[in-house]
Amino acid sequence: MISVLCLLCLSLAVAEPQSRTVVGSTNPELQQGADALLAEDAEEGVRLTLIGLRHATSKRERVVGLSNLCAGYVMLENYDTAFDYCERALEENDAHWRTYSNRAVAYIKTGQFAEAEKDLQRAEALGPDSRTVKIVRAMLLNQTNPVEPVIVIDDRRQPGDDPDE
Repeated sequence: MISVLCLLCLSLAVAEPQSRTVVGSTNPELQQGADALLAEDAEEGVRLTLIGLRHATSKRERVVGLSNLCAGYVMLENYDTAFDYCERALEENDAHWRTYSNRAVAYIKTGQFAEAEKDLQRAEALGPDSRTVKIVRAMLLNQTNPVEPVIVIDDRRQPGDDPDE
């Protein structure tokens, strides 16, 4: 499902680089929430991410959690809440391309194509090589400029086409 693929603008590495060795995530609920969202279980992903967000120990974890909540609520088609979490993430870090990409999907889903275009331009500037941003761009183009089929196949039988006649 392409819309789910596009929503997975999630950062799975929620631990900040540290001088000591850390095995696993420093915030298991954020990691498990991201995993649930990747598995297309939006309700569980949102539930776990909300818990993880309460235990976030860094700005980066908060931004990732907020951005993932934006994606989760888009998956649940609760766009007002999704927009709220995207705004909160961007207030903390206005250079987080994943959040712009998530919000662009919400804009596409709600038919706000001009706003989606603005967010996609920002996401493309911040994450120019992101496969996810390219998929969201394709989603927007599909909505605003769908490809028309060039070849039309007419498979109706014509009189005299039956080999048994």
